[in-house]
This record gives sequence, structure tokens and C-alpha cells, in this order.
Amino acid sequence: MKRKIAALTAGMLVVCLAGCGKEGFDKLLDPKNPVSLTVWHYYNGSQQNAFDSLVDEFNETEGKEKGIFVQAYSQGSVEDLEAAVNASINEEVGSQKMPDIFSSYADTAYEVEQMGKLADLTTYLTEEELDEYVDSYIEEGRIAKDNGLRIFPVAKSTEIMMLNKTDWDVFAAETGVELEQLATIEGVVEVARQYYEWTDAQTPDIPNDGKTFYGRDAQANFFVIGTRQLGQEIFEVKDGKVKLNMDKEIMHRIWDTYYVPYIKGYFGAYGKFRSDDVKTGDMLAFTGSTTASMYFPSQVETEDDSYSIDYTVLPAPIMEGGENYNVQQGAGMVVSKTDEAREYAAVTFLKWFTETENNLKFGCSSGYLPVKKDAMSKKELDKVITDENIEIPDTTYDSLNLIIDSKEPVTLYTSKAFAKGFNARKVLEYNLSDLAKEDREAVKAALAGGEDLETACEPFVDEAHFEEWYEDFSKALTEIVEE
Repeated sequence: MKRKIAALTAGMLVVCLAGCGKEGFDKLLDPKNPVSLTVWHYYNGSQQNAFDSLVDEFNETEGKEKGIFVQAYSQGSVEDLEAAVNASINEEVGSQKMPDIFSSYADTAYEVEQMGKLADLTTYLTEEELDEYVDSYIEEGRIAKDNGLRIFPVAKSTEIMMLNKTDWDVFAAETGVELEQLATIEGVVEVARQYYEWTDAQTPDIPNDGKTFYGRDAQANFFVIGTRQLGQEIFEVKDGKVKLNMDKEIMHRIWDTYYVPYIKGYFGAYGKFRSDDVKTGDMLAFTGSTTASMYFPSQVETEDDSYSIDYTVLPAPIMEGGENYNVQQGAGMVVSKTDEAREYAAVTFLKWFTETENNLKFGCSSGYLPVKKDAMSKKELDKVITDENIEIPDTTYDSLNLIIDSKEPVTLYTSKAFAKGFNARKVLEYNLSDLAKEDREAVKAALAGGEDLETACEPFVDEAHFEEWYEDFSKALTEIVEE
């Protein structure tokens, strides 16, 4: 009889937890015996300070009230975090215990989900709560076969274009170029050609010393978004299976608007990030994440001189004639599969962190966009800045506002996760950019030998060279997809 009563009681508890919603799960928490959670992330500098401050605030308020204590640890870079998580999953010697929550991009989370290590967060969220978040952010987190949410959106970013306005104004006054030309990537190529020729002409006694105008922080994004703007998905994923779309005409457009201007010196990449290249005066403009706005320099510093510069924030250029898609990026948080009490406690913290005021406070210190629909508002951003007396860099404020207060409809897009997706993205990032760097060095050697720019570039811009690259690129991606 006792066993029957115990079984009945356990059954009633399960029904209550499944049907009573939030109140049922709240009973799993005890303020007198708090659940201690660990969070691993890759934030550093001001981003880490902002995150740690919010964690402390949670622990002192809602966490204390409900019985949740959060401890956050930066693992360094994204690569360091992934290595630490993999070591924990595989129980390698010297590895730490798997964290309760950790930052993860979709491709990495997909791999961990395939091992059965992630909690289904929809268990702890109502449909009304899910609907508060930007739809595409929630959709990105549905990486499991059961369509449950495995990645909780906490902070997102997209791409913008930033420009050294001080030197641009001089260039524009003498050549007649206009900012409107930078709306398309083809327009950027043409402006970059003019800039190279204009700077080359400044030193008539030194031939072929024109300067680079433009660069990109993430070449992989150009492939993903460029193809989407032109009507295709380079990785078309359905039911976990990926179809590779390698339309040759679209690939040629990417070749013509990245590789060709790169080997001619119109585009470039010199430091670790393109904001570094603006600081050293090696280029005027770049496309990068909204988070990169925090690092846009206030001065150009060369070996011989330094001077203050102003800036302009512009929408990321799109492919001419293409639809207005922009990249959706930024890691979310995943919760390790443990028990209901720990998983619910983790979701409670993530919900608190993404409340409009808290999320915008983090965005002001990190350059990340908020994840809730009602937070995507200039009014809300200004209110948080005023109420919390936040000092936000002008570049970050303008970058966030460009996206939040956009007058032009922009669709955020990211390819869905699939097995080996991380490896495939590496091919997008380095295959063409490495070739461009290598061939640019050959062009520079030819220029030093007395050839003019067109002659030096001739062996690299013919169809045979494109075909050779296209075959190599297609083969590299196909091998990963088939694997």
C-alpha cells in the first residue's frame, strides 16, 4: 500500500510539473538551499565586466529570492571555450566538470546535442514567453530532431560598415565620390579603385603605392549572406541534412567582388581585425560586427604621424540587385542536461538576463543587440542609458541605433546548423581569403619588378584561374558535407 501511495504521489508531481507551468517548477527551488550554477563564456574586457556585473546583480536579487547562485568564468577565446567544453564532455584527464550553462554557436551546439548532452529548454518556457523573443533567434536555437529549443538567445549581433570620415571627406571632396555608392559591394569596389588611384597619384615619383580602401572581418559571412542576397542558401539544411548550393554565377560574383579587388590592392587585411587596419591608416572602411564598433579608433597612428578622426556608421553593403539580408550572428547559451532543478534554475537566470533592461545594459557595454522584440527600440535603449546613467561609446550607440531604428526593412539570416558545419564554415573563411593573400604577394613582387598593375594581375584574373579555384573550393566543401 505504501509503495502504491508513493507511486501515486510521484505521478501527481510529474503531472503538476508538466501542467502547472512556472509555479510547479518553482517548487524545485529552495532559497535556504540554493542551487549553484557555473557559466562558461568567452567574454573579455568590457564585455566580461558587464556580464559579471549582471551576474552579481542576479545573485543579490532574483537569485537570492529563489535560491539560485551563479558563478561565471571566462574561458578566454571562442576556441578556448570550445576546447574546454569538448574536454569536459570526453572526460579528459585534467578537464573540469561540465558547466551548467555555456556560450555556444549553433554548429558547436549541434555537435553537443548529437551526444545527448543538452537540455530541452522548451520544457521550462511557455509559448507566450518564447514569443517575446525575436523569431529568427528562437528558430536558430531549434537544432534538435524534436524541434525543442536547445540554444537560448542572450545577445546577438549583425554586420555594419564603419568609415574613417575624416580622411573620407578629403577624398570625396577631390574625387566626387558619395557615401550612397557604398550601399552595394559593387559600389564599394568602384570607390576602392578610385581611392587606390587617388592615393597612388599623391606620390607620382613612387609608382603603384596606392592604398587599400576596404576590408572585411569575416569572409565566411560574405559567402553566406552574399549567396542569400542573390536568392540561394550555400548550405540548405532540412531535417538535419545539408544540400550544398554552388551556383557558379553567384560564386563568380563573390570572386569579382572580393578576390579581384584584393589582389589589386583595393581591398586588404593586415592586422588581426580591420579596426586595427583603420587605426594604422592602412584602410578607410570595413565591414564588421556591431561589437567591433567598440574598437573603432579615435586616431590614426602611423610611424610618422598621428591625428584624430571622426567616423560614420553605415549599413553593410549588399550585392547589387540582391535582397536586403544581413547576417545574424552571436553565440547563445546552452544548458547541460542534468536534472529538472538545475535546468530550471539555469533557464530562470537566462530569462532574467534577457529581460529588456538587463539585456540592453549588457548591449551598451558590449555592442550586442538585445534579443527580445520590445527591446529593439531606440526609446527603450535611451531609457536604459538615462535611468542607469550608462556611459556608452558614441560608436556603439550609433551602431546599435542603426540596426534598432532602421528605416529600411532588413531580414536577419544565418544558415541552419548541421554536422561538420563548423568545419564547412572554416572553408568559407579561409579558402578564398588565403588564395587572395598569396596571389596579392605575387602581384606585389611583379609590381616591384617594374610591371604595371593590370599586367601584374593578368595571370590571376583570367577565367582559368577562377575555374581552378572554383573546383578546389567546391571539392573542399563537398568532402565535408558528404562526410
